Amino acid sequence: MTDTPRFDLPLLQAAQAQKHVTVNEALARIDAVIQCTVQGAFGNTPPVTASEGACFVVGAAPVNDWASHAGEIALFVNNGWAFVVPTAGFRAYRSDTGQWMVFDGEAWQFDLVTVTPNGAGMGFHTAEIDHVVSAGASSAVTYAIPGNAVVYGVTGRVVTDITGTATGFSLGVAGSTNRYGSGLSLAAGSWLRGLTGTPLTYYGDEDLVLSAEGGTFSGGTIRLAVHYATFALPRA
Repeated sequence: MTDTPRFDLPLLQAAQAQKHVTVNEALARIDAVIQCTVQGAFGNTPPVTASEGACFVVGAAPVNDWASHAGEIALFVNNGWAFVVPTAGFRAYRSDTGQWMVFDGEAWQFDLVTVTPNGAGMGFHTAEIDHVVSAGASSAVTYAIPGNAVVYGVTGRVVTDITGTATGFSLGVAGSTNRYGSGLSLAAGSWLRGLTGTPLTYYGDEDLVLSAEGGTFSGGTIRLAVHYATFALPRA
């Protein structure tokens, strides 16, 4: 055996010369795959430039130096690419989107906390949106809530003062404009934590709506985070 079975770490051979090369390559792979963080996922073309130790999950139709390595983790080390073949249960953090990824044995899935051998699982997600408040009596955050999701709550932070003649605002959805809070502050730095009393299922994409209280909006920015669960289907 020349490599370890799980992470393909190169093994020293009897009477091998230049042992430090093999040891350093193994250490570089360990450094990449333990508490793994990838800079991107599912691209098919290697980046023109990459920093030493950078990792990527390779897409389904890779080319150039990534050819024939679909779904693998590409590690840039010693000015070239090394590859790690994931096994079921392998997890990685995707830094460009802030998501956790898990390999279910055939494919990478996002934010699953449970996963079956056939890819079914339950995922917990947080979608963060910086919303520029539009002028008027209300301001809609288009499709902030995804369809087929069970929403546990919405949190937020006012990034820049929400201006206008309003004295406060409420946050909700069409038909329930204060579901996630009312009498909320307009000042930068103020926050909201709107919990759904009973986890609520949205079967289609839904707007979040800010409604002005006591006047209208003219501007401002708010950072909203939707906290929700989804359910992955098993494969046939």
